[in-house]
Amino acid sequence: MNKNQSQELTAKMREGKKVIAGMVHCLPLPGTLLYGGSMEAVLHKALADAAALKAVGVDAVIVENTNDRPLAERLETEQTAALAAVARQVVEETGLVVGIDASFNDGPAGIAVACASGASFIRCPVYVDCVMVTGAGKIGPCAKEVLRMRRLLGAEHIGIWADVQVKHSHLLLPEVSLEESARTAWEYGAEVLIVTGLSTGLETPLEAVRRMKKAVPIPVVAGSGFSLGNAAEQLEAADGAIVGTAMKKGGSTMEPIDPELGRALMKAVRQAERRIRTDSV
Repeated sequence: MNKNQSQELTAKMREGKKVIAGMVHCLPLPGTLLYGGSMEAVLHKALADAAALKAVGVDAVIVENTNDRPLAERLETEQTAALAAVARQVVEETGLVVGIDASFNDGPAGIAVACASGASFIRCPVYVDCVMVTGAGKIGPCAKEVLRMRRLLGAEHIGIWADVQVKHSHLLLPEVSLEESARTAWEYGAEVLIVTGLSTGLETPLEAVRRMKKAVPIPVVAGSGFSLGNAAEQLEAADGAIVGTAMKKGGSTMEPIDPELGRALMKAVRQAERRIRTDSV
């Protein structure tokens, strides 16, 4: 596994490539409310989605346990083990750059899973902020624990994609500006920042993307609501996007990737990318 894959992806964004990370939404994992009793089913769907995402041309995939309900700040042992097993298979079978989102906000577990599976980066929803999440309670920043775990495991090559004032949450200190959160995340080692709408499927505000790009010298990607209808507009502002429900019929995280939706969206992405590059010459 190329230990510089995350850095290479970041470098591409700096050079003007619009990087798209597709979501592999795992079925509920062992120990959670809706787990179906079969890890084979979990693995089968994850690998099918990863293969479909590769076929439509995404640049990376993020393996996430988003369907583990109810939400909690930290994963249980059985969830962590299952997520690592799924991620390892995705890494081995796709050859893509793979990220880990240990949802809702278990950054240290994300680092451990990435290290064990050969993944290249983690997504950390609450890296430097302090928020309240319905059902999960108060969640504080985990930057210190993430950086400590990364060093402990000798895994400095694993990149950190950090959400800033993330969706599905309410800031406990609303006076903290978007720019201040962004700068703190950058200073604490994030190599890519993520900005989202209020919840999954809701469009990322363009003004928020522009404000963050002015505040930090690292790539900023749209983390929610990216779709065929707004791809061109979103990519005018953002360096890339994380795409999940826009490639699924009905917009459900439990559904499989729809190749037709995926191809149409990626065609729009590459058209927008070419136009933006032409206009910048």
